[in-house]
Amino acid sequence: MSQDESTQETRSGDDAGLAEFGYRPELKRTLGNFHTFAAGISYISILTGTFQLFYFGFANGGPAYWWSWPMVFGGQFTVALCFAELAARYPVAGSVYNWAKKVGNPHIGWLAGWMMLLASVVSIAAVALAYQLTLPQISSAFQFIGDGTGPYDVATNAVVLASVLILFTTLVNAFGVKLMATINTAGVFLELIATVVLIVLFAVHIVRGPQVVTHTAGAGHGQPFGYLSAFLVASLASAYVMYGFDTAASLGEESLDPTRGAPRAIIRAIVASFVLGGLILLLALMSVSSLTGEKLSTDGLQYVVLDVLGPTAGKAMLWCVLIAVTVCALAVHTAAIRLAFAMSRDNNLPASSVLGRVSQRFKTPVVPAVVIGVLALAILVVNIRQPQIFTVVTSIGIIMIYLAYLLVTAPMLVARLRGTWQPAGDGKFSLGRWGLPVNIIAVLWGGAMTLNLIWPRAAVYNAAAPYHWYLRWGAVLFIGVIAGGGFAYYWFVQRHRTGVLAEHAAEPARTVAPLEEVTTP
Repeated sequence: MSQDESTQETRSGDDAGLAEFGYRPELKRTLGNFHTFAAGISYISILTGTFQLFYFGFANGGPAYWWSWPMVFGGQFTVALCFAELAARYPVAGSVYNWAKKVGNPHIGWLAGWMMLLASVVSIAAVALAYQLTLPQISSAFQFIGDGTGPYDVATNAVVLASVLILFTTLVNAFGVKLMATINTAGVFLELIATVVLIVLFAVHIVRGPQVVTHTAGAGHGQPFGYLSAFLVASLASAYVMYGFDTAASLGEESLDPTRGAPRAIIRAIVASFVLGGLILLLALMSVSSLTGEKLSTDGLQYVVLDVLGPTAGKAMLWCVLIAVTVCALAVHTAAIRLAFAMSRDNNLPASSVLGRVSQRFKTPVVPAVVIGVLALAILVVNIRQPQIFTVVTSIGIIMIYLAYLLVTAPMLVARLRGTWQPAGDGKFSLGRWGLPVNIIAVLWGGAMTLNLIWPRAAVYNAAAPYHWYLRWGAVLFIGVIAGGGFAYYWFVQRHRTGVLAEHAAEPARTVAPLEEVTTP
């Protein structure tokens, strides 16, 4: 067999699983193992998440907030293991949506997809806002609106910078997965190198021991449950980072050998993020000159980098952080496009025939790329004079993702208990006898963390003026409307239209009638 014939046979095998969903292959398979790993780890984005949220964790929990990092990893790792098992069985676009549909039912699948899609749009806006936390630290020239001291200077400037990034991710995703993968892979490669370099530089500048992570800095004083109350708030800084690993599976229809590659990419992405991110946070606390400086609670890791490394090396590292933010936003946008495409070919979104159309030139869904970019920009514009835009927008997006994950792990657990779940065979990833306990922990963790995320704390949703009741209850209200209103629309309108659109449907297998026996007289 020639190499071309072997490659063609492999791709045919990769496409075989689509028939189980009733789809025909439309997206071009060009991505290798590192591409899918890069997609998963760039969505989590070690430098983006830690640099964007360190200030929040430290301000609310002191140095001891570091323990939330291994805690969140432990919970999310059980979710990732469940997802890896699903990826080995169903490596399709719109992973969460299609998984929930298979292990649950079409109604649960739609709600999971709906929550994940809107969460992804919100997340694009939230990630893009991280430009504001980095660029003005590099140079005051990037503070285009005012001087940063006015009540709306920072929030408005954040929207301007974020809009530029969203326009970039929209254009790149519209020009095809190959361009996206090339930029994303290069960005991740640089991010990983920068992360290792930063860890080494922090390590050679340490001024205190690892016992620093036992200090609470007085956090929790006067609160009902003492430090536990403060720690639960501070833990959101870690919960806001460690998600998005399912992106590796969402690119399954564009990957080579996805049933084997996607599970490995999911697990490697979350483990690598945990190890590298945990070291950055620990060594930052050990190397910063003082733990009492106010800027630790306002400027976060950006301040630590400049304090430890000095202005020249520090600003060079902040440019690397900027690259990480860029590829993170690109990966989130990419995942959202695949999800919109997956739901559209099932006729599960308005204007599905348009949203599900694949460009013959670029072999990618172009319309969803543009629509999602416009929606992310709209979220920014609505919040343009809102000083609390960072925490409110970020929190709402993360809560919806945790809920979407629960809509996969909970039905999967039910399927296990009923004995209807069948993992992939042929030596592909399977949890075996550990499947049930891991799945139970994943569901309990997801429910507990969702409750912690959505709790209407003033410290999270209304920590600074202007004080409004609807900001404090913003997450509960917004998610209630999105989930309740969205499902009502589906139940009364959309579900009656659901079904694979003809242009995306798999061709029915042709059967050849047996030849009639001919007898001669």
